Amino acid sequence: MILTRRQVLAGALAAPVVLSGASHAGAAAPVRFSYQRSSTLLTLLKEERVLEKRLAPLGLEVNWKQFTSVLQPMNAGSVEFHADVADAVPIFTQAAGAKLTFYATEAPSPSAEAIIVHADSPIRSVRDLKGKRVGVSRGSGCHFILAAALAREGLSFSDITPAYLEAPDGAAAFKGRSIDAWVIWDPFLSITEHQHPVRTIADATGLSGYSRYYTVNTSFANERPDVVKIVFEALAEQGRWVKANPEAAAKKLAPIWGDVPPDVVSAVNQRRSYQVLPVQRDRLGDQQRIADVFLAAGLIPQKIDATSAPIWSPPS
Repeated sequence: MILTRRQVLAGALAAPVVLSGASHAGAAAPVRFSYQRSSTLLTLLKEERVLEKRLAPLGLEVNWKQFTSVLQPMNAGSVEFHADVADAVPIFTQAAGAKLTFYATEAPSPSAEAIIVHADSPIRSVRDLKGKRVGVSRGSGCHFILAAALAREGLSFSDITPAYLEAPDGAAAFKGRSIDAWVIWDPFLSITEHQHPVRTIADATGLSGYSRYYTVNTSFANERPDVVKIVFEALAEQGRWVKANPEAAAKKLAPIWGDVPPDVVSAVNQRRSYQVLPVQRDRLGDQQRIADVFLAAGLIPQKIDATSAPIWSPPS
């Protein structure tokens, strides 16, 4: 996939909506959150209505929207708080000129995304992907893992046939063997490992820390840093709870994820750090490396400074 400048910039044309903390005629002002299936901490906060309870005294009402492809809402600014995303996704949003601010990150979890094949596949290494059809979600962290893994073996996207599939479609394609390999993240990775005999030919180790990032519309972050602080603290608390209560967390998440067996949920949670931290600019070097790989692969139209993104920091 080669994104033209027009395609990358298209999503940024819609101006982000700026919300005032004040309510009109006594009505609560909405604060919109997006999430995806891999948004473990946001999902748990949603189920427990934690943010609803904490933001209500400020006259704010929480609205939730689930996405499978998160780039469009991030580029368009159609919600205030965006789904947590793998490290590669902000590269595309920065290239699109999206007005987003980093406000939290999770400590690295490199084994939570991987390139897998069926256990009986003749493919045993990344080098064996040459000439093969490989499923991957466009603009995801796995998109970078695939590009970087190929580059490490002296290959490029021109040496494979990429199939750009969102995670649910990729799962069906992998099951039906219409793709030879799949690059995927948890929980889809663990679910697939549970359902089929698979072989991992590479994960993010040595390629990316697979740090997940949380972003908020810059206009909202500037107007309501108090709300950002509340969300940050809730995420950090939820992350500590998941790690301290693995069995309880697995039981809560299993039905939410579609009656996934608790042992699969536990496998996901063991791979993810869920340690929510402030974003530090001097640790965005991995982001720049991702951006440089994407530029060399023709996946973004121009060089960007990935370390220049706006960052919200919790008050001392």
